[in-house]
Amino acid sequence: MPTTSAELKGSLFPLSILVLEDNDLDKLQQQLDNKLKQAPAFFFRAPLVVNIEQVSEEDIDFLALKQAIEAKDFICVGVCNGSTDQKKQARIAGLATLQPPKATEARAKPTLKNAPAPQAAEEKPVVTQAPLKAPDMIVRQNVRSGQQIYAKNADLIVVGSVGNGAEVIADGSIHIYGKLRGRALAGASGNKGSSIFCQSLEAELVSVAGNYWVSDAIEKSLWQQSGIVKLDQEQLTIEPLLDA
Repeated sequence: MPTTSAELKGSLFPLSILVLEDNDLDKLQQQLDNKLKQAPAFFFRAPLVVNIEQVSEEDIDFLALKQAIEAKDFICVGVCNGSTDQKKQARIAGLATLQPPKATEARAKPTLKNAPAPQAAEEKPVVTQAPLKAPDMIVRQNVRSGQQIYAKNADLIVVGSVGNGAEVIADGSIHIYGKLRGRALAGASGNKGSSIFCQSLEAELVSVAGNYWVSDAIEKSLWQQSGIVKLDQEQLTIEPLLDA
């Protein structure tokens, strides 16, 4: 008789951290509505981990919280940074309890905050980034809708275009020798010196070290032009590629 088995393997999937400030679920739903309108393709059914360390009330209705989030087409995976009693209540409501490392928090939190605003309150200790060790990842084809490519501890080079609904992620920089129409997230582990290079900027979302812009934030004069997206004093900037 053939046997079946479940094999568990370590992997890394990007999770957004939702920082909960209070128990006002109506306000939370309005904020989620606004985010979904900014980038529907990016945030629709996006998995969230709720950071509850700022909530002063010990008693949180985790079931109502989960339902409020999922009613807005997000997926509530679990909570982090709660007290022992809060973690117990969260588990009873069917939520996972996590304690993400600092580097993960720095990557995920700004997904629900606009990049142009400095993150003075969120950035406390500076996380020192280890140098990139892996060789560049080279993808010699177009990245199509629904595909996700992640270059861990490396730069990512795409010899082709990144289509709508596709996502490319790198702990280093991203080089796209084609059109960027989907989402590109460079410096995913917090490396602020990373950049995004592309031949034609038509992105749904660009992000460097967790600071992001959706398509509406990109200047019209830079749309469908070659460019470099990078951080300058905690804010995203875009400059044209130099002519050869």
